[in-house]
Amino acid sequence: MEQNFNPEFMKRAIQLSRKASLDDKTGGVFGAVIVKDGKIISEGYNQVITTKDPTWHAEMQAIREASKKLGSPHLKGCVMYTSAECCPMCLATAYWAHLDHIYYAATTQDALKYGDFADVDILDEIRKDPKKRRIGMSEHMRPEAVEVWKEFAGQKDKVHY
Repeated sequence: MEQNFNPEFMKRAIQLSRKASLDDKTGGVFGAVIVKDGKIISEGYNQVITTKDPTWHAEMQAIREASKKLGSPHLKGCVMYTSAECCPMCLATAYWAHLDHIYYAATTQDALKYGDFADVDILDEIRKDPKKRRIGMSEHMRPEAVEVWKEFAGQKDKVHY
């Protein structure tokens, strides 16, 4: 269920993008907040440079913190405000988190034009057949791996998310 857009939450996401890119210089121009019941429950800003962690995106941090706070990997009833359209990793994470809605400010094209953030290249790679991707991929030892999947499928008390 989409909550009503609140410009104050987007202003906060944009403030966090300024903190990351211009003030603290911890990473790219990205900030995000997660909102539930009209209140910010978590925040994040890009810290890829300082942490040397390519996954430390604003949205990832906000989702991780919200999940901890709510005690669940699923964020039903929550929306995210982000200073820029999600990259493929953050968008996939938003789906895994079951967010209700994402509000974004700048577009992927803005990030490419003003910051040389080439998310479109990653999207193009994801759409390719795995054998034709820039990072080589090949399947090995599938039968052995599938045996573990079969055992998992047979468990009565399996943990599933």
